[in-house]
Amino acid sequence: MTGEILFVFGLLAAAIVLFASDRVRLDVVAVMVVLALAISGILSGREAVAGFGEPIVLIIGGLFVVGEGLFRTGVAYAVGQWMMGLAGSDWNKLLVLVMLVVAALSAFVTSTGAVAIFIPIAFALAAKAGHAPSRLLIPIAFASLIGGMLTLIGTPPNIVVTTALSREGLEPFHFFSFTPIGALVLVVGVAYMLLIGQRLLPEDRTGGVPSPADQRTMRDFAEAYGLIGKVHRFRIKRDSPLAGKTIADVRLRTRYGVTVAAIERQSRLVDVVKPALVNTDIEVRDILYVTGDAAAAEAFAESERLEPLPLEERAIRLVQRELGFAEVLLTPESEVAGHSVRHARFRERHGLSVLGVRRKGRAIGPVLADTRLEFGDSLLVAGSWHDIRTLQGQAKEFLVLDVPAEIKEVAPNRRRAPYAILVTLGMLLLLTFEVVDNVTGILLAAVAMVLSRCVSMEEAYKAINWQSLVLIAGMLPMATALEKTGGMELIIDGLVAAVGSYGPMALLAGLFVITSVFSQFVSNTATTVLVAPIAIGAAQTMGVSPHAVLMAVAIAASTAFATPVASPVNTLVLGPGNYRFNDFVKVGVPLQVLALIVAMLAVPVFFPL
Repeated sequence: MTGEILFVFGLLAAAIVLFASDRVRLDVVAVMVVLALAISGILSGREAVAGFGEPIVLIIGGLFVVGEGLFRTGVAYAVGQWMMGLAGSDWNKLLVLVMLVVAALSAFVTSTGAVAIFIPIAFALAAKAGHAPSRLLIPIAFASLIGGMLTLIGTPPNIVVTTALSREGLEPFHFFSFTPIGALVLVVGVAYMLLIGQRLLPEDRTGGVPSPADQRTMRDFAEAYGLIGKVHRFRIKRDSPLAGKTIADVRLRTRYGVTVAAIERQSRLVDVVKPALVNTDIEVRDILYVTGDAAAAEAFAESERLEPLPLEERAIRLVQRELGFAEVLLTPESEVAGHSVRHARFRERHGLSVLGVRRKGRAIGPVLADTRLEFGDSLLVAGSWHDIRTLQGQAKEFLVLDVPAEIKEVAPNRRRAPYAILVTLGMLLLLTFEVVDNVTGILLAAVAMVLSRCVSMEEAYKAINWQSLVLIAGMLPMATALEKTGGMELIIDGLVAAVGSYGPMALLAGLFVITSVFSQFVSNTATTVLVAPIAIGAAQTMGVSPHAVLMAVAIAASTAFATPVASPVNTLVLGPGNYRFNDFVKVGVPLQVLALIVAMLAVPVFFPL
């Protein structure tokens, strides 16, 4: 084994460890791999960055734009509403219907987007049927992952294996090449969830979010976020240092650990409550609505010379009438995830105050300036209805889980829905009948979404998950490095030696298990990028169809069922469903085994070995 091979193997191991640790962003790891390969001289500069010129990068980027068009115009949400109309009180029928619709939607849009749409719908459906939402959210997450197995564009691993075939000069998979096996996994998955899986799900957990069908009062919000006894009213006295300053000037969360949610201003005609924005002036006799621990609020009032006031019923009704409240979930693409409340600048960016945070179904608090926000957190925010409505349009970053009945789900661009449907159907026809190649068809659809004004150029750029694109482009050269140094041949020889004597089915099973296990802890896209060239080499060495082994790899990459961190969709339902780690293990591992069995039986039928 040469020094170059040892270096590449060490780099690969380091990348996998960093992927699994989640301490460094995936795209940063990928760029580090590119730099290491170039600086070491293993690859030339041109070879190291060649991944950024691969068609797969344009394909996945274009699909993000097409999916955004469907979300922005309300098409995807309309599918969920239609299903709510069909749902009856039969729980088993409801479970099957939900899983089938989510899987079908996930075959054409991102699984994360599909799950984001269905989380609030799931609460309404579960409440209607008299069950806890925890009985429905994991099935929705798993159905979205299986839905990715149905089409070429369902999930990035499908495109990765197709690209791997093209790079080897082999015939690529077609748009519906994945459908027969994906459909079988879906049927088995739905049957499993119907007969066994739902019995393993917790029934007694109401989750982090109540049904949108149930109107919540301010007290309900306060209880859910641990704010009972932590909402205070103070009047600004004439000698208060706060008088004449703005909310931004006083920095109360940083100095005292309290948050001003609203300001009541008294006049001769009527009392008015308005949100506390960064540029809101504080005047003498204003009444501040403050959230925070009693001790912190008392210290704040004493230091700033404020007059404590009781939280009267009249005041509560006034705030309810004038101030908007919403519960929002941070999505995987949210820019505030990973930042403190101070650095998230929620008030400056969105005009909303963060009053509480729930993580994994439990309120954390108090919410201080240094409180770190994480993907999957649900936040209680307060502000004007206009700003909450604006936040609803930012589906890429925030999922609005619950709002009072005064505000309805609004698609920012609903009148363009027919155009979005036509563009998507046109893309599917072009790809299905192979009128043009995949990259051309998808880019045409992305451009059409912009030209038809379903999305603006700014929205299109924001819709693209650049982290995923950099991850794929950065890890593709690793396969080149393994091949160039002889490391690929070494891995293939070892794999063939281990399973070769047991025949092609052993190779198929071995690759499935390796891909599936790694996908529980490492990005399934990164796993597929690394495993695909090894699978092709092993298949060619053993005289097995590369299409068969790559189909097994693609299916395995989507079986991210066993842990809450295996896929963003699992993490997305973790908090709202109030799940524990073991819930995913109990329900997910048997489904992985069933998917393995289906793949072993079906792949040789549709792709003879």
